[in-house]
Amino acid sequence: MATATAPVPADRSATGAPAPVRAGRRRPRREPSAERAFTRLCGAVLVVFALLWLLPLAWALATSVRPDGEINTAPTRWFGAHPTLAAYRSVLDAGHIGQWYLNSLITSALTMVITVVVASAAAFALSRVDFRGRRALYWLVLAGAMIPAQVLVVPQFKELNSVHLLNTYWAVILPQLPSAIAVFVFKSFIDGIPGELVDAARADGAGWWTVYARIVMPLTRPAVSAVAVFTFVWSWNNFLWPLLVDTSVSMMTLPVGLATTQDSYGIRYAELMASAVLGGLPLIVLFLFFQRRIVEGIAGTGLK
Repeated sequence: MATATAPVPADRSATGAPAPVRAGRRRPRREPSAERAFTRLCGAVLVVFALLWLLPLAWALATSVRPDGEINTAPTRWFGAHPTLAAYRSVLDAGHIGQWYLNSLITSALTMVITVVVASAAAFALSRVDFRGRRALYWLVLAGAMIPAQVLVVPQFKELNSVHLLNTYWAVILPQLPSAIAVFVFKSFIDGIPGELVDAARADGAGWWTVYARIVMPLTRPAVSAVAVFTFVWSWNNFLWPLLVDTSVSMMTLPVGLATTQDSYGIRYAELMASAVLGGLPLIVLFLFFQRRIVEGIAGTGLK
């Protein structure tokens, strides 16, 4: 007589053990339509801003390699029929551009290094060293950012003239060293460092200088890179102050020297654009090498 067998549940095997679950392929999560639209909008805005920044640079580069006769024709065109480097040769032969490059490099590099050291040390003291009036002093430093640099031109010029520093590198460097923004950036980073690290180092007998140099500064590399790059760019592009304190041709910085050569060009647009390209080329190279550090430094200023 045949006996009926009970059906085996789907989730169990014939031996009674749970049947292995077949791993199914997970469907990729789809972004909501609103999120996709926002992402595309952000991409479109970034493309527009990139074009706004790149088009003038591309136009200056294209104009600098065209003869003046083709630049003045109407309608104008992006690329000329006879590209030439005559404008660059004219600019290079018109003045001491090699010396001006060196002067700008020396003043910008020294300004960058000293600003990073002074601003980071001040920010460390305002963030970690407990002393009376620390908060008031910090707000006083930030208030210095609201003072226009043009207001201090006459007093600073008189001070440097009284100590006979005109037509020297220090006449360009010293007034650019105080930077309230650099102090703010460094303090924002240092505030985000766990206090236990500093307390442990102090408990082990480390002095404030050891804590600053060996613990805090290695952790603030993004801030160092951001402040260094922005300080270098600002010092390189500074025009008014070097124009006032460096009247000797051999002591001029690159923006001032190129401005003196442009006075003789008139409407020779190729030479004007060649001067602009030569003046901005080092900054473009600097940004391409340090763009990741710059972004990290800007993004981290609000961390706590």
